[in-house]
Amino acid sequence: MPDAASDDPSDDVTDDRADDMTDDPTDPGTDAATDAVANDRANPALAALAAAGIDHAVTRHGRVRSLAEAAAARGISPRDLVKTMVVRVTTDDHRFVLLPGDRSIDWARLRALLGVSRMTMADQDEARRLTGYERGTITPFGSRTPLGVIVDERIVGRTISMGMGEHGAGVTVAADEVIAALDATVADISST
Repeated sequence: MPDAASDDPSDDVTDDRADDMTDDPTDPGTDAATDAVANDRANPALAALAAAGIDHAVTRHGRVRSLAEAAAARGISPRDLVKTMVVRVTTDDHRFVLLPGDRSIDWARLRALLGVSRMTMADQDEARRLTGYERGTITPFGSRTPLGVIVDERIVGRTISMGMGEHGAGVTVAADEVIAALDATVADISST
């Protein structure tokens, strides 16, 4: 209810709207914003990005069902949303593979690069055990297990968005900083 002593039209905000505003993580005065900051501090991916000195911007958008939805929620094209996958080269040798969201792994090129005749995607449980992250949130940053990184050449020189270890959120970073920090191998490893 408006305060009778106030001429401020913002005092006419209803209780429902005020309740909705407490859930706005972009409003620095809300519990949701405080929770988001606390979560960011506890997030291993964000801690690793900070430790590596990589400038990044966090985007929170809520859960999505597809890469296309995630890209739309972040206001970017699918090619700028980089997928991070875990591949199994041998039983004890796994790698992160980063490629644009609108492309797929070209298995023949990746096998040739690594000098192997066979490799597979790590299954969901294996990927989580190695990285600490669920599929759809995987990032090399803050991974439980350090793995070699292979990056598709198409992300070089671009600003990209990638996972940050939790659903409904991502980080925007300079791809070249990511490549340098991870000492990644850059190669043509994708196809449409």
